[in-house]
Amino acid sequence: MARSLYEWLWQHEFWLPPGITWEDMQESEDTHYPQPRDLLLSIPFALILVVIRYAFERAIALPLSTKLGVRDKQRPKAQPNPVLETFYSTRHKNPEKGELLSLAKQCDLPVRKVEKWFRRRRNMDRPSLSKKFSEACWRFTFYIISFFTGLAVLYNKPWLWDHRECWTGYPQQPLQPSLFWYYMLELSFYWSLVFTLPFDVKRKDFKEQIVHHAATIFLISFSYCANYIRIGTLVMVIHDASDCFLEPTKIFNYMKWKKTCDSLFMIFSAVFLISRLVIYPYTVLYNTYYYSMEIFQPFFGYYFVNVLLIILQLLHVFWSCLIIHMVYKFILQGTMEKDMRSDTEESDKDEERDKIREKEKNGTTYFSNVTSNGYIQRNGSEPLDNRAHLANGHAKER
Repeated sequence: MARSLYEWLWQHEFWLPPGITWEDMQESEDTHYPQPRDLLLSIPFALILVVIRYAFERAIALPLSTKLGVRDKQRPKAQPNPVLETFYSTRHKNPEKGELLSLAKQCDLPVRKVEKWFRRRRNMDRPSLSKKFSEACWRFTFYIISFFTGLAVLYNKPWLWDHRECWTGYPQQPLQPSLFWYYMLELSFYWSLVFTLPFDVKRKDFKEQIVHHAATIFLISFSYCANYIRIGTLVMVIHDASDCFLEPTKIFNYMKWKKTCDSLFMIFSAVFLISRLVIYPYTVLYNTYYYSMEIFQPFFGYYFVNVLLIILQLLHVFWSCLIIHMVYKFILQGTMEKDMRSDTEESDKDEERDKIREKEKNGTTYFSNVTSNGYIQRNGSEPLDNRAHLANGHAKER
C-alpha cells in the first residue's frame, strides 16, 4: 500500500509539464537536477541552526542587551496557590466573573486578590525584554546574511533581470551548487522557526505565523522538487529585503531609542509595502501565472504553486493593513504606536486603585502632592479651587 501511495504521489503528471517525464530529468556527471531526498538535509541543518541560535543568544545577544541598557522590568510574582494554579494550567488564563467568584470562595480570598493573582501570573508567563531583544538580534543576523547571500548568488543570474528567463528550458534547468545551498539555508531556517515556535515570543498573529511558516516550507519544498528554483530564489530575496529592517526596528524599540526606532519603522514600512504589494505581485505572481504559459500548458503543479503563492500574498495584505494602520497613527499623533501584534503587559495600577478604595472606606483619602498652599500638582501646579474641591473625602472635577 505504501508503494502504491508513493507511486501515485510521484506521478509525473502532478509535478512536470505535459510531455515531460521523470526519465527526462535523469542526472548525468555534468548535469544535476533537484532531488526530493535532498530536502531531508534541511532537518539536521535546522537543528544545527537551533544550536547556533542558542549559543548566539547566550554568548552575544544577552551580554549585548546589558551593555546597551536593555533592562527587564521587575514583575511582582504571584503567590503559590494550588487551586488557582490548577485552574490557570488546565482551564484558561482569563477567568470570567462567575469563575472568579467561585475561585474566591474555594480559596477563601477576596475577588480582587484572585484577579490580582491571575494578572501577576499572566505577567510571569510573558517574555522578558531581554528575551525579545535576543530573538530580534538572532533574526536580524540571519536575515542580513540570507539577504546578501541571495544577492551574491543571483546578481549574475539572467532571471533576476529578465523574469521570462525563469522559464527558459523549464523544467530541464540544471541545479547549480550555489542555488542548492541558498535553498538549504532558507528551508533550514524556517524549519528551525517551527521547532522553536513554542518557545519564541508569542504575538497576536501567532496563528498567521504558523500558516506563514507552513506555506513557506511547502512552497520552498514543492518549488525545489518541481524545479521552480529560479522563481523560488526571487521569492526568498523579496521577503528577506523588508525583514532586514523590521528586526533592527524592534531592537532600537527595546533600547528605547525612539527617534531611531520611528525612522527605521517608516523605512521598513516603505520597503515592505513596495516589495510585498508591488514587486512580489509583478515579479512572482504575474510571472508565474502568465509568463510560464509561454513555455507550457497548465498542469497540477502549476495550479498548486500558484495557490501557495497567493496564500503568501493574502498574508502580505493582512500584515500590510496592520502596518498602514500604525503609519496612519504615527502621522496623526507624531508618535509610533506599540506593535499591534504584541501582547501588552498588564500593569498593577488596579492594585493602586484597590489601596485607594480601602483608604476611602476608612474615611481617609490620600493626596501625595497636596502642598500647604492648597495646590495639587497635575502636569504643573494648578489651583485647587479651579480644578477640584473636597467633598466627603473625594476629589471631584468641576
